[in-house]
Amino acid sequence: MNNQSATHEYTLIILKPDCLVKSLTGNILTRLSEARLRIVGAKVVRVSRELAEEHYAHLKDKPFFNDLYDYFSGKAYGKDYERVLAMVYEGEDAIGKVRKIAGATNPLEADPISIRGAYGRINKKNIMENVIHCSDSPASAKREIQLWFKPDEIIEDLYPTTERTERVRVWA
Repeated sequence: MNNQSATHEYTLIILKPDCLVKSLTGNILTRLSEARLRIVGAKVVRVSRELAEEHYAHLKDKPFFNDLYDYFSGKAYGKDYERVLAMVYEGEDAIGKVRKIAGATNPLEADPISIRGAYGRINKKNIMENVIHCSDSPASAKREIQLWFKPDEIIEDLYPTTERTERVRVWA
């Protein structure tokens, strides 16, 4: 058994459009509070094609990407749901704690008491509507947080920054 204490981590969490369609935001935030982590950044984001392609870079050339984009951007649900809620949580073992509460990526394989097991499904286009995204590693968390947030949108200094001549803080 490892004698080291848990690692202090940051993780990106995205409540996807199907979460908003099903009015699950409050339920899911309550479940996430079980992890005893702190929210250090949160915002509502309209997901552009470019942002989706960067977030899902490993899937952007797949034949199903257009359907995935329609789901992730909320376009599949209509104008009222073309948004996601992006958040940064921090704390000891944040990634592991959130992933345990969220459950397996595929809702059909997720524990029924997990978020994805309780609220997710596979839709008619074979897209996983799994209501929540959470980072799967510290490296992914850093990449995703820097993709979704500017340094000044987070109340703590997570990663090194630099100031440009226009006096705007950006990720280093």
